[in-house]
Amino acid sequence: QAQLVESGGGLVQAGGSLSLSCAASGRTFSTWAMGWFRQAPGKEREFVAAMDWSGTRTYYADSAKGRFTISRDNAKNAVYLEMKTLKPEDTAVYYCAAARVVGARRENYDYWGPGTQVTVSS
Repeated sequence: QAQLVESGGGLVQAGGSLSLSCAASGRTFSTWAMGWFRQAPGKEREFVAAMDWSGTRTYYADSAKGRFTISRDNAKNAVYLEMKTLKPEDTAVYYCAAARVVGARRENYDYWGPGTQVTVSS
């Protein structure tokens, strides 16, 4: 059974950094696009970043551009999200997901991890 599991969340002060990891198991996702989404309390889950299977195309939400970097290691069946200059509004549960086609639409993603909490204090 394919699984995605996020790690690396935690509490950080505004202006700080965090690195999230997503480990895949049960199948290889080397030919799948991978993405990161987040969901804050009372809000819908929103797109953060995505990368195609080869790592040559990346997409970012406007809120993430210039601060977040998505990367992947297909040999390790893993995807990462490096977050810098964090703001209180970045507080959310962060999810990694896998899709056959890269993009920002949640509906395109077939596999989801359980999420990891990121809290940014002011």
